[in-house]
Amino acid sequence: MRLTRRRFLKGSAAAGGLLLAGRLFSGELETLRARTSELEGPLTEEWVPTTCWIGKQDCGILARRINGRVVKLEGHPAHPRNRGTLCPKGVAQIMALYDPNRVKAPLIRTNGKGVPGRWRQASWEEALSLVAEKIREVRERDPSLIVWQKGRSKGSAFYDEAFVKALKATSLGHGAFCSDAGYRACEYTIGLSGVLHPDFRYTRYLLAWGWNLTNAGGNQLCWITWPQQFLAARERGMKVVLIDPRLRGGGPFVDEWLPIRPGTDLALALAFCNVLIQAHHVDQDYLKRYTNAPFLVREDGFFLRLDGKEQVWDLNTDRPQPYDAPGVNPALEGVYTFEGQTVRPAFQVFKDHVASCTPEWAAAICGIPADQIHRIALELGENAMIGSTIRVDGMDLPYRPVSVMAYHMAQQELGFQAVRAILMVFMLLGAVGAVGGPMVSFTWKIHPNFERLDQIQIQDPPYHFYLKNSPYFPINSGNPAVMARVIQNPEKYQVEKLPEAMIIHMANPVISFGSQPDIVEAFKRLKFVVVISPWLSETADLLADVVLPAATLEKYEGPYSISDGYVDGVALRLPIAEPFFQSRGEIEIYLDLCEKLGILYGKGGYLDELNRALKLKEPYLLPLDRKPSVREIFDRWAKSQGIEEGVAYFEKHGVRVGGTIPAKARYGYALEPPFGGVRHRFYGESLLRYREEMKARGVSELYWRDYTPLPTWRPPTMESSPPEYRFYLISYKMIEFKQSRSSFIPLLAELAPRQRLDINPQTARALGIRDGEEVWVESHNAVTGETRRVRVRVHYTEGIRPDTVGLPHGYGLWTHPWAQGQGPGASSLFFTGEGYVSNTADQSFHVKVRIYKA
Repeated sequence: MRLTRRRFLKGSAAAGGLLLAGRLFSGELETLRARTSELEGPLTEEWVPTTCWIGKQDCGILARRINGRVVKLEGHPAHPRNRGTLCPKGVAQIMALYDPNRVKAPLIRTNGKGVPGRWRQASWEEALSLVAEKIREVRERDPSLIVWQKGRSKGSAFYDEAFVKALKATSLGHGAFCSDAGYRACEYTIGLSGVLHPDFRYTRYLLAWGWNLTNAGGNQLCWITWPQQFLAARERGMKVVLIDPRLRGGGPFVDEWLPIRPGTDLALALAFCNVLIQAHHVDQDYLKRYTNAPFLVREDGFFLRLDGKEQVWDLNTDRPQPYDAPGVNPALEGVYTFEGQTVRPAFQVFKDHVASCTPEWAAAICGIPADQIHRIALELGENAMIGSTIRVDGMDLPYRPVSVMAYHMAQQELGFQAVRAILMVFMLLGAVGAVGGPMVSFTWKIHPNFERLDQIQIQDPPYHFYLKNSPYFPINSGNPAVMARVIQNPEKYQVEKLPEAMIIHMANPVISFGSQPDIVEAFKRLKFVVVISPWLSETADLLADVVLPAATLEKYEGPYSISDGYVDGVALRLPIAEPFFQSRGEIEIYLDLCEKLGILYGKGGYLDELNRALKLKEPYLLPLDRKPSVREIFDRWAKSQGIEEGVAYFEKHGVRVGGTIPAKARYGYALEPPFGGVRHRFYGESLLRYREEMKARGVSELYWRDYTPLPTWRPPTMESSPPEYRFYLISYKMIEFKQSRSSFIPLLAELAPRQRLDINPQTARALGIRDGEEVWVESHNAVTGETRRVRVRVHYTEGIRPDTVGLPHGYGLWTHPWAQGQGPGASSLFFTGEGYVSNTADQSFHVKVRIYKA
């Protein structure tokens, strides 16, 4: 029999796992031999259910254990999100579990910060006592100066909610780098929290707008679920148009590719709106009944209000009437005069606004032929079948089988308004909330931000260090890089109190976030930083005072929704082994830390907050006077959910699959009243209010220019860079890697061993650059003039615009020995701050660069 590499890996998997495990636990030959000799007796095999730790989707896993050792990870067939399959990360994370380079015990820094750390090992008692002492010092003066920063917390009830609330800390999420601009745009415009994705079971025409469909997932789901649903929809005949500067893996799966110029998505969406309006593909009933499109707008841009009530032009009485007056028949178009002032319905304002946004206009901006823009817009309108209905779950609902997948495309300077403009394309068609139309979450539930973002009150100084409610960023995502700029120059932003202590939970800001130099310079000024991570991350290496070693798959965590968008259910992460080395699960860490901080017990303590966050019910509430085990907490949670066996049910089955999500929960039109009784914000009057107040407070145009009631195109800031910086740099995700926690895993690194610069061969040859040759990529900040550069090898690909180059995320690590030499991280070339963030302080992953031989 021929021994192939595949046979070798398959045949040696169990033995290799055991061999590696033996080395990890002792590192001594005698121990290895002792463990090997154990295999001479009978083998015991068991399968332990859990969920994936390393990825986003928390897929179901069955861990195969032989004599107590984990030797293989397989997909859990009963889990709706992955149905027995795993992506490369899921399979390979067994090597992360047994990685000998994990932090083996708590570490305390012995040298200064801002340079690679020198460490001494400490006991958990010493480390937690030190952390508690330093955190308590700040908390007693002002708990808001303690920042809790997450990467992907994997247990929001325990971490984001209960711990942050009990500590009274400031939560700083990773959202500005994970489509937060899109989240805020959807919350503000239609009231749902998430970003746009299709109703795959019913969509017939899809705009894959920046969707990396063969390497990434999207809104709330990861890589496996949506590609499966996508392929099923393709088999039913769904047409797909890919809008992206880079073809990615979409080539064989899409009907058409629009290689859009980076950062011009807003202009293309406005052109689509222009064509739809001109061709009368407009759902007037939806706009009149469920949006503010009929509201009358004065010449100053604000709504006409009488007795505090927004007015529409009633076609029955030929005069203004309250929008909710009985029997009112509002006009969508026209110009009217009332008491000497000219008023127009908001839809007419928008129609006038996009009148000049023709396909020819957009073609010059986006680099896409005008006839292609025009044709696709018409196809959208025709496929929307305005006026049609379909019967789902016994209900006759509007049927608009046109949709969009737009998630990480929000990571651009104009991201907030770009997503709003894309939403407006589908609002014109009446597709929002209809069967087959764009979805945002799995159910239709109005988020509190629908009202909050419309009622922001810009405050007087001094401002909070992440600038929310300030005239700089009234709508704010908590961008860590913007906070880093504030820390370096608080006077500029009228900030008096700066953060003093930081708990970094499973995040690596130095690598993951934009403007790496700003992160390092600012965070090293904090008085105390503790990092919770299984590995010594680059952030810990440069900035941490204490590192607490977290477990990976060896812990309880959750609970997790296991919905695939159509089926509901719940799962837990369950320990597949005892924690390796001296690592601990994060929940256990927080229980112990809260006890030392004196905030574990009693009203308002961590346990009390957990009762609320987990929605525990009598008689399963956690007692507030004793520390429970983590397993007990999940047992009480499970029983509170009506699961008689408690956590034992999950320890046996891993998942609990519910039923199909009913139409009355999925579709906005199916709610009673439709859309939860809210009117969608077609016209963003409050954005204009914020703009006027920001201007009145004297802040630079860089801050207020994008606070417009209707999405308004302008060239991105990067276009002001000198002409020698003639290439657009974009970044993207590869399926092999997740954030900064996987490129060092050998099985994944074998698939994508080195960083590379994607470049069109025609462009490269014109520069005299060969495939595989090393070049310098130098970025330019169009506001400050700062430049940054990295050295990387070239990778020829026809699937990218000739004026665009791409660097994937996932690289740039240096602390893990298995990651060294892989090449630079893309984030080191991007900038943050003025000109590279806008409404929501959302990070732009676009910049102009020049390329030259190394």
